[in-house]
Amino acid sequence: MITRSRAAFVFIFITVVLDMIAFGVIIPVFPQLIARIQGVSIADAAPTFGIFGTAFALMQFLSAPVLGALSDRFGRRPVVLLSNLGLGADYVVMAVAPTIPILFLGRVISGVTSSSFTTAGAYVADVTEPSRRAARFGMLGVAFGIGFIVGPALGGILGAIDLRAPFWASAALSFTNFLYGLFILPESLAPERRAPFRPRAANPVGALRFFGSRPLLTTLALAAAFAYLAHDSLPITFVLYSSYRFGFDETTVGLGLTLAGLSSLIVQGLVVGRMVKAVGEHRALLIGLGIGAIGQLLLGLGPIAPIFLLGIPVWSLFGLVVPSLQSIASREVAPGEQGQLQGALGSLRALITLVSPLLYTQVFAAAVGPLAWVGVPGAAFVLSALLLAASALVFTRLGAPAPQRAGSSSQS
Repeated sequence: MITRSRAAFVFIFITVVLDMIAFGVIIPVFPQLIARIQGVSIADAAPTFGIFGTAFALMQFLSAPVLGALSDRFGRRPVVLLSNLGLGADYVVMAVAPTIPILFLGRVISGVTSSSFTTAGAYVADVTEPSRRAARFGMLGVAFGIGFIVGPALGGILGAIDLRAPFWASAALSFTNFLYGLFILPESLAPERRAPFRPRAANPVGALRFFGSRPLLTTLALAAAFAYLAHDSLPITFVLYSSYRFGFDETTVGLGLTLAGLSSLIVQGLVVGRMVKAVGEHRALLIGLGIGAIGQLLLGLGPIAPIFLLGIPVWSLFGLVVPSLQSIASREVAPGEQGQLQGALGSLRALITLVSPLLYTQVFAAAVGPLAWVGVPGAAFVLSALLLAASALVFTRLGAPAPQRAGSSSQS
């Protein structure tokens, strides 16, 4: 018999899958649509595309703590529903946008509405007992992975028909998700567990200050910042480095990224829960950081393509880190603060996303340019390994696992 907790998690899992497919559908065609509207080549449209990406990350940085705090005050369900409705309307705007400013406005709004993903994390904390949260957070990673595998594939097929068709498909998925949530998704946060809305906390500065409210959260936030920054080296530099070092063509690059996606799905869905059950969240996190660093060194220092590709599944064991970290952090806050915590983590993640593209592209450019004499063209991956080591050093300050706090118990 399916328990109430499991059934509620299934509901939010399906919600996240639909959201991520809708998000992924537009990835293959978005640069081409910008180029078409501008009437320029893809190369000439690249700066505009970069601005769109930065704006999207900035809006997530600003809005994640707001939506998290609103979900603590009014419940998770209304925030998820309104976000899905707004996201669907926004995709319609982008589907019909005749000019770059209107398309840009749509992208900015989507950065706000897609920040509801942090609410999904709070939902999981609500309906899951602390000992099982890491496994459930890992399954949310599976939902993200499914979306990023299915979404771009579907977007590529639809984009071959019409560049705007993927946006209409994303709108349809978002509206379907809204209806699904309206009739199926239960509320996870009981009224008596809700917290008042605090405007001073519902902003990026307040969200980051929230980490300072408890010493353990401060340490976790610093460890998370290093880990998040380390994670971005692969998606940012994979195409650049593999093409430069090993001459990968588009097909080989695609297969490499598929390997990364499948490896991540396996770790998130099959390894996280078992590993945490066997060794605990703290050790699982440290194992993920250690093996992840080895994977990054294989990526950055592997002299031949097979060793480079071997680094991908090894690196995927980094997938142990974020679910374990989220689970540990969720024990430190009360039920009415889970949204604020996930919003703060989302804001921190978005802040890293603003920094990491410039950092890794500049490191790569220097490693193959003025510093090529050093002989480490994979310096971006080596830097990532050092950041993971820094994260592990910070995390070891936590010492032994803290006892479970009464205020963080979940609904059953």
